[in-house]
Amino acid sequence: MVRRSIGRPGIGQIDPFLMLDEFTGSSAEGAGFPDHPHRGFKTVSYGIEGEKHHEDFLGNSGVIKAGGVQLMTAGRGIIHSEIPGKEVATGLQLWVNLKSQYKMVEPNYQELNKSQMTTAKTDGVKVVIIAGESMGKRSEIRTLTPSYYLDFKVAPGATHKQSIPKGWTAFCYTLKGSVSFGRNLKNVPAHHTVVFEKDGDEVEFSNNGNEEGRFVLIAGEPTGEPVEQYGPFVMNTKRGARGSD
Repeated sequence: MVRRSIGRPGIGQIDPFLMLDEFTGSSAEGAGFPDHPHRGFKTVSYGIEGEKHHEDFLGNSGVIKAGGVQLMTAGRGIIHSEIPGKEVATGLQLWVNLKSQYKMVEPNYQELNKSQMTTAKTDGVKVVIIAGESMGKRSEIRTLTPSYYLDFKVAPGATHKQSIPKGWTAFCYTLKGSVSFGRNLKNVPAHHTVVFEKDGDEVEFSNNGNEEGRFVLIAGEPTGEPVEQYGPFVMNTKRGARGSD
């Protein structure tokens, strides 16, 4: 099963983000993505439960387990596969656009397991810092497109403010429980998306429910460039997306 947050009718691409999917399934059920290509952007795969196996035509292979992350810069092009294990796996995959100067770089990976992730906590709020910074700590992950990717867990009654560079695109996707954003918003239940205005420099959130809330906060600097997408090919022109440039 795939739940799409952005990159769908109603909430399309929001520069620099092309798509965010939450997937759940197992290889025993026939889930997974056999060999397929990518070009011109970066994928960020984050494990929540279970594990997912990946390999590519360059000979790279590995396993993304719960709490681990893989960033794959497709650059000029790569063919790879992503298959969950026999037990049910859940995870997120984010597609991040690249500026034109990086679209034809050599494909490359960054991978961290759960024990290598940067974490922080304060007053009932815990965060895994996949990319960017929070609570005075910064991720080791390097991003060609400046961005934040933060996995928050919020205890009942807790509240927090997360700084975001002004002018960046920012959105949240809820995973568990419910979370309230801003001062006047209703509680947002699991598997929903909130897109924020670009004129602020922080996101305020709280948990007014009776169980822990969990969500990811994703923010990035817009590329400000044209986007032409042809399936898994994302370039700046139609010719480029169809492989003619």
